[in-house]
Amino acid sequence: MLKWTPSRLPLIKEIIMNKSIQIFDPAMCCNSGVCGVDVDQQLVSFAADLDWATQNGVQVERFNLAQQPMSFANNTLVKDFLDRSGQEALPLTLVDGEFALAGRYPNRAELARWSKITDTVAEIKPASGCCSGGKCG
Repeated sequence: MLKWTPSRLPLIKEIIMNKSIQIFDPAMCCNSGVCGVDVDQQLVSFAADLDWATQNGVQVERFNLAQQPMSFANNTLVKDFLDRSGQEALPLTLVDGEFALAGRYPNRAELARWSKITDTVAEIKPASGCCSGGKCG
């Protein structure tokens, strides 16, 4: 296993760049889905995880069914998936052209595993109040 050192950064980035991660989103009003007045928290969390992955050199392609329908139609795996499971089974994640996940967005740990990022994966946790667990003092 490669340990991260500044001198190995080009090698680590080359390994990461070789992975292909594609997210096929359901029809949304914008590319990220984080728009409008009623934002889905799942999309907010995924946007943060995706930003983290990008900062770590991971390249992820996203395709929105409403804005890029031909990307769905021209990919045999995705087209067959939609024919079999329907739009309600989206999002679909492919890693190196193979099925990796369907029905939900990948989390930070999954993005790190697929991309071979070995640094500690810091999960984003919602802030808790002073009275979490009923232990107010």
